[in-house]
Amino acid sequence: MATASLPVTATKAIPLNGAEIFVRSLVKQGVDLMFAYPGGCSMPLHQSLTFHKDEIRTILPRHEQGGGFAAQGVARTTGKVGVCMGTSGPGATNLVTAIADAKMDSVPMVAITGQVPTTVIGTDAFQETPIIEICRAITKHHYLVTDVRDIPRIVKEAFYIAGTGRPGPVLIDVPKNVQLTVVEEEPDYDPPMNLPGYHPEVRRAHPSQIRDILAAIRESKKPIFYVGGGVIQADAAEEFTKFARKTGIPVTTTVMGIGAFPGDDPQSLHMLGMHGTVYSNYAVNDSDLLIALGVRFDDRVTGKLDEFAKHGKIVHVDIDASELHKNKKAHIPVVANVKEVLQGLNAMIADEDVPELSEWWKTINAWRDKFPLSYKDAGDLILPQYAIEELWKQTKERHPYVCVGVGQHQMWGAQFFKFEKPRHWLSSSGLGTMGFGLPAAMGVAAQHPNDLVIDIDGDGCMLMNVQELATLKCEKLPVKILLINNQHLGMVVQWEDRFHDGNRAHTYLGPIDHPEWSGAGEGGHYEETYPNFVQVARGFGVEAKQVRRKQDLPAAIAEMIAHDGPFLLDVITPYQEHVLPMIPSGKTVKEIIVE
Repeated sequence: MATASLPVTATKAIPLNGAEIFVRSLVKQGVDLMFAYPGGCSMPLHQSLTFHKDEIRTILPRHEQGGGFAAQGVARTTGKVGVCMGTSGPGATNLVTAIADAKMDSVPMVAITGQVPTTVIGTDAFQETPIIEICRAITKHHYLVTDVRDIPRIVKEAFYIAGTGRPGPVLIDVPKNVQLTVVEEEPDYDPPMNLPGYHPEVRRAHPSQIRDILAAIRESKKPIFYVGGGVIQADAAEEFTKFARKTGIPVTTTVMGIGAFPGDDPQSLHMLGMHGTVYSNYAVNDSDLLIALGVRFDDRVTGKLDEFAKHGKIVHVDIDASELHKNKKAHIPVVANVKEVLQGLNAMIADEDVPELSEWWKTINAWRDKFPLSYKDAGDLILPQYAIEELWKQTKERHPYVCVGVGQHQMWGAQFFKFEKPRHWLSSSGLGTMGFGLPAAMGVAAQHPNDLVIDIDGDGCMLMNVQELATLKCEKLPVKILLINNQHLGMVVQWEDRFHDGNRAHTYLGPIDHPEWSGAGEGGHYEETYPNFVQVARGFGVEAKQVRRKQDLPAAIAEMIAHDGPFLLDVITPYQEHVLPMIPSGKTVKEIIVE
């Protein structure tokens, strides 16, 4: 009878090679969780990670992109640097979308890639790609390691760059021969950095700038706060909420700023922009003072730039000097950490600085009464808005982390799920990456094992990274998935309906011999759906259920939340619903669509 062999880690000594030095450098930077998919050129790193499993939990995603978004789930909810790794060639290129996504949303992340040996770089060696060149424009910085002695410094610098100033992704490309190079003496894991061109220490706002902002507020009759992801990245939500409540000024946020101010507070006008509330867009349009904090005047917010907030004065505070005056000229530009600016404002504000806003609020409340966020009764059909609102009602006391894909369900999530805390809403906002929700939730659940983690997803998005259901099962990550299933690429369908006479151009997700209208009953209620997500989920070992009738939804959501483990609830919804309000691309608030 054969005897079982001992695990390799039980008998094999740890070679002090480049891979081992790299992993010890990660430990030195405080890394305790990472997402890594192995391959030929990253195998030495993975071997070293097995010797440090008590210090670093290494999770195997089922696709490198999933690992990249999972790392973002860690970074977006904690503020610390997320870590992902892939091998050379296709492994590295599979990380590109997640890296670009992190760059657009200012997410601190270190992406590590294996690379072919330095001796064959440039020869089109097996699984070689010039990943540094590919990612040059979508990283905050990047390194190609050519000397094993540089590893501790490079790792230390990478984490410093990713997490300081305006956060962003840093790429470290490590050739295999560097990983395998053995050294005699253990290096210094806290070496001096060599970053002569990097100065993230932003100058502090001058007291005169704080006084200028307070003077502008004092003189205003119709001010409004325009708050973005910079406030959340700076961990300044508490300071902002204090200042907003002191001034009584209405608050509107970008999709990245959701959670910076409690969504159910009477002062909240919720999200502005293309799919923002009517009253937030009207208020910005009519304001005489726009106080922009940690925002970049994105086109999805401004619409036609020349017409955006043109009636008043603009205060713009941002940590990144390149954002000032980039899209919209600021009358009071302040390059500084928004948290320090808010601390200064809270310290210096006096009672006489608080404006009298009763007439302004009377106007805003009239808009709120006339144009509330609402949806029609669809009988026993389940509208997506209702499903998300019901999910919020059942879970709001637990303050869940909510991840979303991209499209209609993303915008309905932003509209109907109200957040009281920052870093609990995760959305691919700048790049708009389908397939973000599930792997991001995977990362959040690994980082926050005692919290409720929800992925609100669409059927189109789910198929982009559906393989991560296997990771949920194998790693025991109890993510709850509310799948809004309308059998279409809903947001593109909405644009087809609005701007292309309803002509369907490859936006129906069913089989080609089953035209969209023949499979749908009244209101687009499908008798069959493709794929059958319940069968798909159960094939991955994840419990699932489908619900079609409105009267059955509350109990189904309660069952999903109570389930011990990951759960997918397939909610069949009509495809004719549009996300409203809507300001068409490049248009103004005057052209807002409300029905």
